[in-house]
Formats: sequence, C-alpha cells, structure tokens
Amino acid sequence: MGTGEGLFDQTVAVVVTTYNDAEFLREALASVLLQAPIPNEIIVIDDGSDVDPAPIVAEFPMATFIRKSNGGLSSARNAGLYAASSAFITFLDADDRYRPNAIAAGLDCFAQSPEAAMVYGGHARIRGDGTQIGSEIYRPISADPYADLLAGNVIGMNAVVLYRRDVLLTVGGFDESLRRCEDYDLYLRLAQRYAVASHPQIVAEYRWHGRNISRDTSRMLKAVLLVHDRHRDQKGDRQRAWREGRRNWKLWYKKGQRENWGPERRSKELRWSEFRSRALRALKKGLRNGRLHRFVARAGGTWPPPLGAVHFGQLASTRPVSLDFGWDRGTPVDRHYIEQFLQARAVDIRGRVLEIADDAYSARFGGSRITKQDILHLNAGNAKATMVGDLSKPGVLPENAFDCILLTQVLQLIFDLPQAANRLYSALRPGGVLLLTVPGISAIDRGEWGANWLWSFTCTSIGRLFEPCFGTKGLQVDAHGNVFSATAFIQGVALEEIDSSKLAVNDPAYPVIITLRAEKL
Repeated sequence: MGTGEGLFDQTVAVVVTTYNDAEFLREALASVLLQAPIPNEIIVIDDGSDVDPAPIVAEFPMATFIRKSNGGLSSARNAGLYAASSAFITFLDADDRYRPNAIAAGLDCFAQSPEAAMVYGGHARIRGDGTQIGSEIYRPISADPYADLLAGNVIGMNAVVLYRRDVLLTVGGFDESLRRCEDYDLYLRLAQRYAVASHPQIVAEYRWHGRNISRDTSRMLKAVLLVHDRHRDQKGDRQRAWREGRRNWKLWYKKGQRENWGPERRSKELRWSEFRSRALRALKKGLRNGRLHRFVARAGGTWPPPLGAVHFGQLASTRPVSLDFGWDRGTPVDRHYIEQFLQARAVDIRGRVLEIADDAYSARFGGSRITKQDILHLNAGNAKATMVGDLSKPGVLPENAFDCILLTQVLQLIFDLPQAANRLYSALRPGGVLLLTVPGISAIDRGEWGANWLWSFTCTSIGRLFEPCFGTKGLQVDAHGNVFSATAFIQGVALEEIDSSKLAVNDPAYPVIITLRAEKL
C-alpha cells in the first residue's frame, strides 16, 4: 500500500447490518443521510431477520437492500464489503447511529495520514431512548497501534472506523468463524500489518439496550480471550502489552462491564448466563476432585461400558464442534503436540533457520540462537517471504544453506514427496536438522488448503520417505496422541476446554501428529 494511493477517490460506502432490530433501523439510516458529504453508497444487509425490514428500508430510496440467510455479523458485514465499490467503507449496526460529522472527520483524518489502512474517532454511549450514558469515549492511537490493541480495544466501537476498502479485501474482511469480537480481531490483524490513525472527534453513538450480545459477559470474555490468544507470541514491549491486555480483558468483563450495565438493568438472559457459568465451574471442580467419578463407581459404573450403554451426548451429531480445527474456539489440540516437540528440540533451532509462511515458531523456540531467518512461501503475496515457490521444485531452496528447517503441518500439501525429501536434505548444511510435523488422524481443511490436502501419514510412511536421504541413524520418528486427543481434535474441541493431562498418554494406534527429527550426518 503506497502512501496516498487511492485518496484521490473520496467515495464512501456505508454498510448497515440488521438482524431482528428494526426498532432502531429507521434512526440508523436517518443518521447516515445526515452526513456531509452524503455517502456514495448505502447498503443495508439483513442477516435473515424474522420480520422483513424491507418496508423500512424502502423509505430511504438511496439505500440498496440485500437480504441473506442468517450467518452472523461478520458474514453480513462481508456481504456489504463485497457488494460495495467505493474507495472507503464504514459499518453501522442497525441499533446504533452516526453523528453528522462521521464521514467528513474520517476523510479528513485520511488526508492527514494517507498511509493508514483505517482511521477512527470517538463515540458516546446511549440508552434505548437515545439519552447519553456517561462521558464520551476516545482513546488516541500511539506510534505502535498493534501494541495499543494488544493491551485492549482502544477503538471501542466499529462504527467509528473508516476503512480503506481495498485493504479490507486484501486481509479477507471479517472472520466469519467468529460470532463475537470479530471487530477486535480485524483491528488486530490490520494493525499488525498496516498503519492506523485516529482523531478526537466524536462520530458515533453506541446504543446499550436490553438485547446487546455484549451483555453476556461470560461468553464475551471467552470470545475476546480466544481472539487475543491468537496474538500471544510477542516480544519485548509487545509481549508486555499482550500480558496487560490479558489482565485488562478479565477485569473488564468480570467487573467493569458488569458495573456499566448496573444490577438493575441486568437481563434475565445475563443472570442465567452467570448462573450457568457458576454451575459449570462447580461441575469442573467436582470432576477435578474425583467426586463425580466416585459417584459413578458407587453406582456400579464399569469400563468399557456394556453394549448399548454408550452415551454420545453433544458428540451425537454429524456436524463437528468446530469447522476450523478448533481455531474459532481456542487452540487446536494438535498444537499441543507440535509445540511440545519443538520445545524439546529447541536447541536444534539455531544458526540460519528456514520456516514456512512466517517465523512464529522460530522466534518462539529459537530466539537468540538464530543468526539468520528465512521464510518460504508458495507465492509472492506474503510480504515476509524471503523465498518463494514449491520446495519440491529445483532451484527453490539453496543447497547446503540451513542449520535448521522447521516444516510444521506442510508436507500433506506437497504431491511429490520423494522430491520434497531430497530438496530438504540438500538444503541442510552438514550437521543441520530438519524438524518436521505432519498430520496423522486429522480433518481436512475446508478453506484455502483443502484442494491441496493430499496426504495423512504414519510413523512407517514418514520413516520410509526420509530414510533414503538421511539414513536410519539420522532419523527419529514418533507418533503423538491417543483416542481421546484424536476424538477431540477431529471434533475441533479446543485445548482450553479439555483436561490436558489426558494428552500425556500416548497410544501409537491413534496418532494425531507424527514428528520427525532428521539430521544430515
């Protein structure tokens, strides 16, 4: 993104998303028409409301109305993003409203900071009747926007943000696997790669009423910590900011958010959510103390259960718990074994190191032992890549170059496995080490990698693949997993949801991943 590119085009699209909140939709659209300049596009996305909001939208002839099946807020916003054609875009929930200066203030800020991917201002909170709650809120951005956002959501409300639409398309828009905190996730992803600017004008009003999803504090805390956890691998000031953010989010949803709502306005749904959370904590405590196990034992429970006595519970479904390996819930189970393997082999991660796509594991487990870091990516779209291409092809990897190669969960995407093994061997210096992980029992990616997902592996297949190059003395191949972890991983249950002590039991008949340490002797 070059400085100032696209700023001659001042066109702006406003996307208004609605789902069963027609009560406030007319107000929201009226606030859009009060803008000066009036936006070039007004796009209303109905995310499958029970009552059709089309009659209200028809009162605003400038608005384009799109109705879709229910897919969540991220899905609705992305539908507007793809339908728009303007250079800039902003998103308004149907229960909120803009102040008349929203678009002008955003464009002025872009004029001052043309390198930014997004700019934002401040907001006020209002009640259902439109009266203001408390003071106006604005937190300026610093020279390190990413660190600011690691420490907390300094933006606070999505409607105060004006985005460059081309950049939003580049990063894939909002993450549709998230039903909460999708805006915070997008801010972090943008700030990680691009500049962010802010201005102190109050440009939007955030309506706090009886049906806000943010009132379910237990679910909101869980959701925001899952998003935040995606960015845990930091260093220096950013690592300190991440830790501060962890504390801030827990404090906010356990105390600050609750106090803002006030006990007299806490909904029946929120009180039930809090009761459910307390009950689940008590149940988990009972499980840890063995009370439930002792109760079952006294009741005559046996293992394995007799024929017909198996109860599948929530797993009695043809749809997995997660469609994304568990990333949308937390940390996938296979990461436990991958990171445990790399931690145990950290001493091998030294000198000149090659990793695929990014340097997250190299930095985490190699640290100061690394003298030069290389990153290989399949195409040139990755700005961090120092090498581009298919590693099984000649000329992509230099020969006798690396002291260590990290190849985690990549080999299943390569068709010519013998050539890949040969190229990896040739790319290592004498004494260099290949640290490799591959899937054993696994779901297949539903996204961009699904069409290229070619293999799953066993210890035997990996050993036979790499023995011709490295010899038997240079290889150590191991399986990691058991029936519990394999089941959890296939379902997409997150690490944070299970008893991690069960992962320590190893059963080679149920390999979740296979690991290989191969040294070029």
